[in-house]
Amino acid sequence: MSSPIPGADALVTLTHLTLDWPDGTRALDDVSGSFGPGRTGLVGRNGSGKTTLLRLITGELMPSDGTLHVAGSVATLPQQLGLDTQQTVAQALGIAPALAAIARVAAGSLEQTDFDAAEGHWGVEAEALSTLAALGLTADADLLDRPLGTLSGGEVVTVGLAALQLQRADIALLDEPTNNLDRAARQRLVEVIDAWPTGRSLVVVSHDTDLLEHVDRIVEVHGHELRGFDGPWSVHRAAIEAEQQAAADTVQAAEQDVLRQKRDRIEAETKLAGRQRIADRDRASKRAPKIVMNTWAMKAEKSAAKHRHLHDDRLDRARTSLTQAEGRVREDRSVRIELPGTRVPAGRTVLELREATGTPLRGSAAHGLAPQDSAFVVRGPERIALSGANGAGKTTLLREVLGLTTAVEPVARLVRRIDEVGHLPQRIELDEDLSILETVRAAAPTVAPQQVRASLARFLFRGALAERSVAELSGGERFRVALASVLLADPAPHLIVLDEPTNSLDVDSIDQLVDALSAYEGALLVVSHDEGFLERIGITRRWEVRDGRLRTSS
Repeated sequence: MSSPIPGADALVTLTHLTLDWPDGTRALDDVSGSFGPGRTGLVGRNGSGKTTLLRLITGELMPSDGTLHVAGSVATLPQQLGLDTQQTVAQALGIAPALAAIARVAAGSLEQTDFDAAEGHWGVEAEALSTLAALGLTADADLLDRPLGTLSGGEVVTVGLAALQLQRADIALLDEPTNNLDRAARQRLVEVIDAWPTGRSLVVVSHDTDLLEHVDRIVEVHGHELRGFDGPWSVHRAAIEAEQQAAADTVQAAEQDVLRQKRDRIEAETKLAGRQRIADRDRASKRAPKIVMNTWAMKAEKSAAKHRHLHDDRLDRARTSLTQAEGRVREDRSVRIELPGTRVPAGRTVLELREATGTPLRGSAAHGLAPQDSAFVVRGPERIALSGANGAGKTTLLREVLGLTTAVEPVARLVRRIDEVGHLPQRIELDEDLSILETVRAAAPTVAPQQVRASLARFLFRGALAERSVAELSGGERFRVALASVLLADPAPHLIVLDEPTNSLDVDSIDQLVDALSAYEGALLVVSHDEGFLERIGITRRWEVRDGRLRTSS
């Protein structure tokens, strides 16, 4: 069950905090709660305000109303750490000023400012290299001077983790730390979280449910509120499911009550109508003196009004109870689609690769296969996972498969590929001047608008929502539009290439992606470090980029 967010020994305290964007949109509404020592997983749908909350804690944003108290130093691992490609590793670690001062002192400087900057940091270079090495980043001589732009996405995240450890802040904030991390780097991240000092606060925003099993409690941003659950993700999920089942049962009972009150109202009106007919008949037959008849009529009208008021009041209360019960049931976020047009016969070759030299790939010989039976020929509805260490060349290989130019020599060359290929990239880019309907129709221009509308409804864009501008959409909604554009394309894709598709997606969006790919009947080539996701979409084989070669992997 949910529990109040603890206030004792809190390092971050929010009191009736509200944040409005300049356009008047409310991001957070009267939020109260706190984060104490220990490990907290911060979850919620895309656009719910998780990253906004972190920006408030760091002081990057100021609340529109309410108060935010932060007791201690704050360090953060942002999602966009690698965007400043010219920033050096030393700068990202926060040690560049100390290293520069130490270098000047070593060169003979006697400036007091240099000694002050170097004080307490004389061993920082060795400590930084040791920390980076422990996290799996090879600590060569020039590593600290290298720009972040020369590192892979996973290596940049590793640098960010090292910075958190070196800063030893009271409060550490991690925003989607598993994005772009390979399997080994993910495991090192888990080890960092498991060993987090109990007296300091660690807040992790993540969609990675495996990672969220390593926190002490879950805090959910839902409906502009913070809700705390003691225990890891599995405890939170079980509590939500039990709560939603109870809410659904309450809705069903409230619906039955509304129907019962409607029936009672109809029965009451029927009885009143019968009495009126008798009164009319008596009036016509002059059964009693007129004054007596009028008295009876007045009493009957008052009685009828009282009955109607009673039943109307009961019906209104039943409807109010139903509305309140429905408000406790979360919106159905499941994508339900059928994609028979994507079906690929088992024997059809959709993709074939060879080494850049033109010889059969090493994987074929390793498995005793003739070139025509290459392990790197994809046939039918196979689902291939492409793995490899950060920077090994996975994305470069995908660009080769897609026929895109690259400045880097790929580990394999495309021999043949079907024409019906879809691509869901890491970075979703859509034309913000178009509506949802126009965006998807651009990928399926020959399909009737009403048919596209019907399909969009299954992607949760029902009715007038299909007319919304892309510019108005949240990250999760943009992802669904991109996914719909790929899966509903005409001609239908028989091979889809996906590059880290779960990066920056909330749990609901990942569930929707799994639902959609479960309905897809073609071939998949997927780069992902999310083992849980790969298992859910039914991976049949694995390839690995290692030591400049493409290999089969168990």
